[in-house]
Amino acid sequence: MVRILVTEDDADLRLAITTSLRGAGFAVDAAGDLPTADELLWVNDHDCAVFDRLLPGGDALDYVERKRRTGWTVPVLFLTALGDPAQRLAGLRRGGDDYLEKPFLAEEMVARVRSLCRRSGQPQAAVLRCAGVELDTGRREVRRAGVLLSLTRTEFDLLERLMTDAGRPVTRRDLVAHAWPDPPSSNALDVAIGNLRRKLGEPQPVRTVPKVGYVIDA
Repeated sequence: MVRILVTEDDADLRLAITTSLRGAGFAVDAAGDLPTADELLWVNDHDCAVFDRLLPGGDALDYVERKRRTGWTVPVLFLTALGDPAQRLAGLRRGGDDYLEKPFLAEEMVARVRSLCRRSGQPQAAVLRCAGVELDTGRREVRRAGVLLSLTRTEFDLLERLMTDAGRPVTRRDLVAHAWPDPPSSNALDVAIGNLRRKLGEPQPVRTVPKVGYVIDA
C-alpha cells in the first residue's frame, strides 16, 4: 500500500488530512513536529511527504532542503499559510515538489498527493480487500464474494475508513469525521453501522470495540 507521511502541528487539521488520505486508500503516518517526522521517515519507507511549513522544531523547508542533500528523493507537498509567490518559489527551489496554500479543499490535497505519487512511479491503492470484501475507491463500488452491494454514501465512507485500517480499531470520532461533513445525531453512527453490517451479511466482519469504536477483521 502507498504510504504517506503527514507533518502538521495543528491537531485538528492533522486529523482531517490524515482522515482524507486514509479514506482515499493511502496508509498514513502522522507527526506533529519535525523530530517525530524524522523518526517516522527512518522507520518506514514513504511514497510522498506532506509538510506544514512552520513547525515545532523549525521550518520544514530547511528540513527538506537538508534531506535533499543526503540524496532523499521522496516527493514533498508543502501546506502553508505563507502563500505569496516568493514563498512558493522558495519552497519549490529548496526541495519541494508542490505547494498548496491554506485554506484548501481536502479533495485538491488528495489529488495533488496522488499526482506526486504517480510522478514518482509509485502504484496507487485503488482497491481495498479484506474479510472477503472488495472496495473500489475509484468506482465507489463494494463487492462481497463477487456480489455487488448497494451502499449509501455514508455506509461506503464508513466501510472505506474501516478497511483502510483493517485489523485496527477505528475510533467513533474518526468514523464520524470521515463520514459526515456536519455533526450527525447522537445515534447516527450506530444506525449506519447496523445497516452496513446487515448488507455485508455473514460471517460478519465488522466488530464493536467497547469504549473505542469499530474494527473490520483483516
